[in-house]
Amino acid sequence: MKITELLANKTILFFSVQTFNLEKEIIKKLESLQAKVFYYDERPSNSNFTKGIIRLKRSVYQKKIDKYYQTILDHTSDLHFDYLFVNRGEVVPAFFLEKFKLTHPNTIFIFYTWDSFTNHNHPTTILQYFDRKFTFDSDDAQKFNIGFRPLFFLDSYHKMGAKSNDIIYDLLFLGTAHSDRYTISNKIKEWCYSKQLKAYCYYYMQGKLVYFYKKNFDKTFKTFDYKKLSFESLNTNQINDLYKKSNVILDINHPGQKGLTMRTFEALGMEKKMITTNSEIKKYNFYNPNNILVIDRNNILLDTNFFKNKYHPIDENLYKKTSMEGWLQSVFIDGEHENWMK
Repeated sequence: MKITELLANKTILFFSVQTFNLEKEIIKKLESLQAKVFYYDERPSNSNFTKGIIRLKRSVYQKKIDKYYQTILDHTSDLHFDYLFVNRGEVVPAFFLEKFKLTHPNTIFIFYTWDSFTNHNHPTTILQYFDRKFTFDSDDAQKFNIGFRPLFFLDSYHKMGAKSNDIIYDLLFLGTAHSDRYTISNKIKEWCYSKQLKAYCYYYMQGKLVYFYKKNFDKTFKTFDYKKLSFESLNTNQINDLYKKSNVILDINHPGQKGLTMRTFEALGMEKKMITTNSEIKKYNFYNPNNILVIDRNNILLDTNFFKNKYHPIDENLYKKTSMEGWLQSVFIDGEHENWMK
């Protein structure tokens, strides 16, 4: 069955944290497939304080979380839902899932996360409630015996690289500030300047509370330049505009994270070249050394020829699988039977 047939006239209760407006793009896609979507932010509030306190000391905020989810239970108790879809599962409490299942016994529960359980372990405490469950991390999939499904690109990124005629930046880095990203990107930026190549870097920070906590307790933040951090996330249009102006995308994964980042699939969707610190990408069936340069984060070696060579398009069927529609097809229908590795 195709996702277009499955979701037509279906009702979905969708939970997701707000992340660079990706939750809005998912809702828009689901609705374009003729599904009716009820959306709730996983967090009671999207303020920087709330995001910071949940990440650093969730127990302090638990009463507010529980009250928020009890209100959702009250609002949805008399409504019909075909699916409950949780994306990431950073906050959703077990009591909510238990009570919702009692009042909606025929609803199919689907879980997906684009974060490693080592970064957020709360989802591991609620996996038991879901009928279908997936992660972007192959190690977590094996360890917790759940489905493995990499990320996706948005429709707006479809073959964008082939349409770009206004390149300004030879290299672009966009990402949340963490670990050694600042050090690595700065080294690469300096290398670019030495080769007369222009680089642009944008570092997002979840909130000032998180920053000052990490500045005091995380040694990797000692070198971060506060003035170069942004506490406002870019929207989809801003990201698209920067991508259109860039030749090569830089991807710096978290040292403890093997799953491929969203940047990987955005680069695939746009048909743009990418430099990445994640050697796991070599195992995937879309890996092509002409398009993807893997570097050692501790011994960075770059080549100017990589910037000059043209992009080689991947197989069209594989390209479609890496789209958002392909992602939804996996999560709602096909996921357990797919093979993404060579």
